[in-house]
Order: sequence, then C-alpha cells, then structure tokens
Amino acid sequence: MGSFKRKITLKHIARELEVSISTVSKALKNSEEISTETKEKIQAFAKLYNYKPNNIAISLKNKRTKTIGVVIPDIVHHFFTTVFRGIEKYANNRGYNVIVCVSDESFDKEVINMELLANGSIDGFIMSLSAETQQKNDFNHLKEVTEQGIPLVLFDRVTDEVACDKVILNDKKIAYEATKKLLLDNRKRIALLTTESYFNVSEKRNQGYKKALKEYGIDYDKRLTLVLPYKGVDESDVRTFFERQQIDAVLCVNEIFAILAMSVAQKMGYKIPEEIAVIGFTDGLLSQYANPSLTTVAQHGVKMGEIAAEMLINRVEAEMESDEEVYRTEVLQATLIERNSTVNT
Repeated sequence: MGSFKRKITLKHIARELEVSISTVSKALKNSEEISTETKEKIQAFAKLYNYKPNNIAISLKNKRTKTIGVVIPDIVHHFFTTVFRGIEKYANNRGYNVIVCVSDESFDKEVINMELLANGSIDGFIMSLSAETQQKNDFNHLKEVTEQGIPLVLFDRVTDEVACDKVILNDKKIAYEATKKLLLDNRKRIALLTTESYFNVSEKRNQGYKKALKEYGIDYDKRLTLVLPYKGVDESDVRTFFERQQIDAVLCVNEIFAILAMSVAQKMGYKIPEEIAVIGFTDGLLSQYANPSLTTVAQHGVKMGEIAAEMLINRVEAEMESDEEVYRTEVLQATLIERNSTVNT
C-alpha cells in the first residue's frame, strides 16, 4: 500500500481475503449468517486498512455535487433505456448531471458501481435491482447508503427490505388485463413465458395471469409456464416447449421473449394471431416493427424515470430533514397497446 493510503473498498477486502463481496458486506454489518472467525478476520483487516464502511457514502451532506448516480441492470431491454432517458430529461431540466452504470445483472457489479459513483461524490442514487441481488436477497449495500442519509430511489425491481422512495408498475393488474383479453378471445391454452420468480416483477405478472385464469374457471397448468434465463435465451427451449404443449396464446414478461415466441411459432407454421395470439411487455421498436406487429404492455419507462428523478431531487433539496422519514411508493398505470399479434375487437 505504501505511504499513499488508497481508499480501500469492499472489493479489495474480498479479493485480499478470498471471500465474496457479499460476505465482506455482511461481516462488517456483524451479520449472524457469517461465522465469528470469518467476521473477526474481515473486521480486523478492515480496521487495519482504515476501511470506512462508507466509501459508498462519502459525499458530504452539505456539499452538493448536482450529480445523480443511476445503476440499471442491463441495456439490452428497451425498457431500461427509456427509464434512463426520463431520468436524464428531468434531471437536466433541474440542473443536475446524471452518471449511469450498468450492473449487468451482477450483484458484485452493482456494489462496485455504487462505490465507484459515491467516490466521485453524488447527491443520490436511482436504481433497479440486478437479478443476482434479488436472488441473493442481500441488500446491505443499499441499507448502508440509506443509513448514511443518502437519498435512494428504487424503480421497477424493488424490495420491501429497503426503506426508500420507489416507483413501480401495476404489474399484477396489467398482466391480469392482458390475460383476460386473451380469454375473452376464447383462448383456452394460454402459455406464460417468464423469468425466475425471484424477479419481483415477473412474480407479480405471474400472479395476474393466474388470477385471470381462475376467474374464467380455467385451472392453472404449470406445464404451460416456461421459465427462461434472463440472459442468453435459446430458441430451441421455446421450440421444444411449443412442440410439447398445445398452445393457442402466449403472454410474455418482456419484449424479447415475445418476439422470440412469435418467431418460433411462425417458423413452426402457426398463423399469428389466428392460431396463436401473442402479448408482450415493453412497447419498444421491436414490438412496433415486428411482423405482425406486437400487442404489448406499455410500461411508460420515460414517465417512470421522470418520477424517480423528481422524487430523488426533491429529497436531495429538502433542507428540513424531518426525523420521521415518510417514503412514497408511486404506482404507475401500464396500458395495453393492441396491434396485430392478437385478435382485437
């Protein structure tokens, strides 16, 4: 380390002691999950190198940087780019700069991104949880930020574990509406293409789908649900699924799954929407220019970004900090855009 004291981060400690970032984070929080021996080792090391558990939170309360840090899970899905656009548009109008990092669905990257942004001093964070963070159910890095009094707004993929402002979509209700539309068209074998249930948004969409089926007296058949990986979806998985099940409609939790399902069904000779109707989530260019064009749930990402930025900046600028923190969860109403992948009345 030499005479020059470099700021040490969770990542350094993890690498040095050959443990995961998550373990370091928990050990410094004195979590019961970590053995006493490991905890003592990590805490001693952190003390030796003068680790302040808040590299994340070095931005001084009185020193405004007029910069917001944004962490999004990926840039493949059109939805996240629209949210970022909304954040940037609103923030710039209020004289703030925005720095964006991509966690690429990784827990470690999410933690590192937060440390990186905070070391550059920012006024607050806006973020959507990575897949791994939801899977691990480890939110220490977020609690560390909020406990420092640094404003945080979570959007879309959120957790009840962290007390902060949130912006979400009425996922369950809109999935229910979308499924109901298919049921009203007399579809009886409606498939669901979804991701792992630790994605809270997918879970809510699954609930909406089941609720609609139940209302129409159709038993939920788990063979009609295909769980796909959130990265690197393989066309053959979808093909096998379509070969094994008789299906007359598909509800997909994102745009990429919907386009894939439609393309595979067409290659197999199905007519869309006559034989198989398809509805996706996210109204992006893919949906508009697909052939046939895709009926989709508009998630109003730009609006979601604007609301998140407004919540954050208002929090940053609220001089009078009350002792009683009252956090809001804003629920955005999604809308169904009917195009040619469904039969529309």
